Amino acid sequence: MNTLKYILIIFAAISLPAGSVRSHPENSIETTAAAPDTIVVLNKADFLAKVYNYEKHPEEWVYEGELPCIIDFYADWCGPCRKVTPILKALAAEYKGKLIIYKVDVDREKELARVFGVSNIPMYLFIPEKDTPHTSVGALPRESFEKVIKEFLLKDSK
Repeated sequence: MNTLKYILIIFAAISLPAGSVRSHPENSIETTAAAPDTIVVLNKADFLAKVYNYEKHPEEWVYEGELPCIIDFYADWCGPCRKVTPILKALAAEYKGKLIIYKVDVDREKELARVFGVSNIPMYLFIPEKDTPHTSVGALPRESFEKVIKEFLLKDSK
């Protein structure tokens, strides 16, 4: 089996135990950003250009970015997702120029959620520049994000 299929199978297996993706627009919050020290919300076209073009490279993982990144698969109605957003904003500012933090709204970007096997949120995709991505499901404390950033995403940075 090829590498991409392994990655997608792992994403699906990791995401099964938590909750299920639902839609509750009455609890929505909006996250918008464009500056490099803030969280950047991605749609499918942006994802294909900045992260991974799975249409162009369906058989292998090819990271399109220039910096390591964290992708937060979230929904506006998700309480744990909203709780983690200030942590991610602070980390985006702290690691400006070293990594990028993206958000993908699973209610708006259903194809991206499906491709990455997102059935529980929040789900995080940690993407180093030159290694295989890793995922985590469920809200994480700041300390956990910092550990992943230092030990996995920026391990080769000087």
